[in-house]
Amino acid sequence: MSSRKKEMAEKLKEKRKTNYYAILRNCPTSPTKMRLVADLIRGQEVHKALGILKFTKKEAAGRLEKLLSSAIANYEAKSGNRADTGNLVITKIQVDGGFILKRLRTAPQGRAHRIRKRSNHVTLFVDTVETSEKE
Repeated sequence: MSSRKKEMAEKLKEKRKTNYYAILRNCPTSPTKMRLVADLIRGQEVHKALGILKFTKKEAAGRLEKLLSSAIANYEAKSGNRADTGNLVITKIQVDGGFILKRLRTAPQGRAHRIRKRSNHVTLFVDTVETSEKE
């Protein structure tokens, strides 16, 4: 590995130590449905967001609740601080499209219609309020 690549890799590694996030990949829900739930919790305090997700009736809410609790656990493990202090906030949440399973549904007169079963990737970042204000 060249020295420039090595330096960049080390910078990225240092940056990742201060980022607290969790990633959910290949979730079998369409990105549009997942974004509806993600918009509810964007920018919220984490314990308030957990309450919102617990009482939301959409299927995607259960998956995001598990992802958020994973991000909180990552924060506690990396920083050594507790999340109970009340200043932990969801700074960024993004929902990207994943792979698409393509299936065929039979149609009249020997035709077929294509069915696209979509999936998505969700990345959720949490951070303390003081750290977010400095940037």
